[in-house]
Amino acid sequence: MSKFLYGIDFGTTNSALSIFDEEKNQIIETIIVPSILYFGSEQSAAEPLKYVVGEEAIAAYLADGMKGRFMKSIKRILPRSSFIETRIHHKRLNASDLVTLILKELKTKADLITGIDCQKAVIGRPVFFDDDNTTKDALAQKRLTKAAENAGFNEVRFQFEPIGAAFAYEKTISKKEKVLVADLGGGTTDFTYLELDPAKIGSKDRKKDIIATGGIYIGGDSFDSAFMWEKGTPYFGKHTMYEAAPGKMLKVPVSLFSNICSWEQMNFFNGLKVKNDIQTYYHYSKQDKTFKNLITLIDNNLGYSIFQTIEQTKIELSKQSTSKFNYSEMEIEIDEAISIEQYETVIDKDIRKISQYLDAFLLQHQIKPEEINSLFLTGGTSMVLAVKNLFKVRFPDTPMHTGDNFMSVAKGLAYSGYLFNEE
Repeated sequence: MSKFLYGIDFGTTNSALSIFDEEKNQIIETIIVPSILYFGSEQSAAEPLKYVVGEEAIAAYLADGMKGRFMKSIKRILPRSSFIETRIHHKRLNASDLVTLILKELKTKADLITGIDCQKAVIGRPVFFDDDNTTKDALAQKRLTKAAENAGFNEVRFQFEPIGAAFAYEKTISKKEKVLVADLGGGTTDFTYLELDPAKIGSKDRKKDIIATGGIYIGGDSFDSAFMWEKGTPYFGKHTMYEAAPGKMLKVPVSLFSNICSWEQMNFFNGLKVKNDIQTYYHYSKQDKTFKNLITLIDNNLGYSIFQTIEQTKIELSKQSTSKFNYSEMEIEIDEAISIEQYETVIDKDIRKISQYLDAFLLQHQIKPEEINSLFLTGGTSMVLAVKNLFKVRFPDTPMHTGDNFMSVAKGLAYSGYLFNEE
């Protein structure tokens, strides 16, 4: 019987699993599923909680009239100590429970291909789950480890995601290179500087080849949140005035709108107190039409569909100079032209943070730009034009390569079996 190893990239937006045949020394298949969960509106207290994952979750959510519980960007709650659990119908689920469901889906699909109950995996993790915060990082690692165990993986090693991407890139080069790898995902931007050598592929000890690692808690979700804040929230009543006292008009609290700008908060933005507060503001705003859109958004679980529209706008602006922020659902009407210049203004703060972190990373590890033989960019956010330009400006004379933005990390993790040979 063949021996298999799974390389798993549990991502903020998508998750991937590469099946590595250790006897044939090759990857036989890679599976990708969106990191999305959906719990239908019809559940029985006497039965286990019913749920679907990935593309099926999207289809079920739409077929169910968007009435159930839809959850995205679950990876971002891993370092959140404030998140203990969430109640879904009659069940309470913690962070590890939610991640387990996605890992189980990947494992089930892979086991059908291999024909065995594979319990061996190298699982990716960002360099920092939440910037340089060791307490939050340790919490996230503990939760991810528990999720892997719950999903049926008894032999597990962890590898930094950009190192996984580097090993995938190493398969494509013909000579030794010092490479700066930038893995730009939905939740984080991670950097690794290392020496790659095609002659070392499959070697048992690669520690000495890894020169420096680092990361920052900014990714594609950060861009989408900034866009929602600047361009989306005005359509949901951010500028609404309400009568706080007779003759005294105030703006509704902006905290209401920060909650709809990030997925890890929107996933759990359904408390009774919040809903009552919103209804009160609506009443005293004299039933402001745009503020009613906020109620419609929350009550009808429309977060996914609005962020899909934002994502589509972002994708279009990575290929062309203008796009439309266009949304029409349940009397919420948005139709606004967005130029690449406007978009880059919206995300400029996050781009500058990435740039500043990169400069600090190079300085801290005494890496001279002229010593870098090549750049390797991977992850969905690497396709954003402002991101590409950041690297082109910073390293004008260094060749820049890109890999499969959704499979590179999983494939590289599958090539990281040497981790099982380390004591």
